[in-house]
Amino acid sequence: MNEKFNPDKQHTLAQPISISGTGLHTGILVDMVLNPANPGFGIQFKRIDLPGQPIIKADCDLVTDTSRGTTLEDNGAKISTVEHVLAALVGMGVDNCLIEINGPEIPIIDGSSQPFVEIIEEAGVEEQEATKHWYTIDTNISYYHEGKRVEMVAMPAVEYKVTTLIDFNSPVLGTQHAGLKSILEFKTEIAPCRTFCFLHELEALLANNLIKGGDINNAIVIVDKPVTQVEMTRLATIFNKDKIEVESGGYLNNLQLRFPNEPARHKLLDVIGDLALIGYPIKAHIIANRPGHFSNVEFAKLIKNYIKKNKHVKNVPVYDPTQAPVYNIQQIEKKLPHRFPFLLVDKVIELTDTYIVGIKNVTFNESFFGGHFPGNPVMPGVLQIEALAQTGGILAINALPPGEYDTYFVKIENCKFKQKVIPGDTMILKMELVGPIRRGLCEMHGTVYVGNKITTEAILMAQLVKRERL
Repeated sequence: MNEKFNPDKQHTLAQPISISGTGLHTGILVDMVLNPANPGFGIQFKRIDLPGQPIIKADCDLVTDTSRGTTLEDNGAKISTVEHVLAALVGMGVDNCLIEINGPEIPIIDGSSQPFVEIIEEAGVEEQEATKHWYTIDTNISYYHEGKRVEMVAMPAVEYKVTTLIDFNSPVLGTQHAGLKSILEFKTEIAPCRTFCFLHELEALLANNLIKGGDINNAIVIVDKPVTQVEMTRLATIFNKDKIEVESGGYLNNLQLRFPNEPARHKLLDVIGDLALIGYPIKAHIIANRPGHFSNVEFAKLIKNYIKKNKHVKNVPVYDPTQAPVYNIQQIEKKLPHRFPFLLVDKVIELTDTYIVGIKNVTFNESFFGGHFPGNPVMPGVLQIEALAQTGGILAINALPPGEYDTYFVKIENCKFKQKVIPGDTMILKMELVGPIRRGLCEMHGTVYVGNKITTEAILMAQLVKRERL
């Protein structure tokens, strides 16, 4: 992902790309192909080795096992250890991808997302025409598991960022934390970080006939207790090595960490991969204390359910009154031919070539409240539409060649009033171009929000007329 990457557009791969490797737990050698996909496709897995080549969507509701990784199951097929490739796709900004695989488990390679990031870079990431609809939250979403002592929270934020904390009561690991302030940092700061386990967990996995594809080079093995020479010899035989060693209290085979807090960073990687199963791109600050696959997936389900119940909040503008506006009231007066009491936009907080977001603070001192439901003041709907029109006028005027213009209503369609606007409310006015401005005619979709709730919606058309100098 580079600085020219447009986060508000959907992306896919520029071409198919393949990788092969062994599954960590099954030990089965698989071939995997990452393919481009159409906008809105999302991320899906296709088991090409099974009759009918069943497809499994990357969806938290399809998770059936989280014991040593995340397993999806649907249409009579399973796909295991999906978190590292999902994290790579999210980290590289790929929204739509069909992953074809001829086995039951994603290859582990070196235990990180880096191999997948490298092949995604090799294929190239391609911008698509479709808009990427982000989902925001306006309240904390919390998850707590008492038995595992896991705490996770998603907090409102203007972009997607993640903080993880781990504490395994281990003299080797200690307490660690890791943070990702922007997904742009994923490639360098998070992707190279490998999975890890403790030696006693490794022995239990071997006893249960798991990690058949395990290798001393695809995981960090933490040794925080004395190990006998007999145990070392047995492990060397299992992993087909001449010799396995460990310094007093450290890492098996004296492994060199890629970062001092590599385990905490890998936990962050897992969080990103597992939360990809929400199925919706979100803007939130995720804080995860002692996360694991089970908790990540349960947390993903909480967020997904919240989004499904509050779908109208997608693309809701985030208003931070402490941030400097794009246009203040004095600058707005230079754009619009409106003055008190009919100037109904206090500031503009966002402005692009296709949409604008304005703010109107509604107070009891508004002149119309004296005669409009005086005992139960409600802002007239026509004035909400007027506030939208003025906001849209700024966008339209901004898109035209230099000059002074007036905007006149031509048409209003599909106007709906869903909530009352009352004194004390802050109206967030969003206007989006439906199509290019042609022959001075401008059509926009307007939405009024109070908080994250839609109060008013309409399609507005206006004509822009250049003022003649006298």
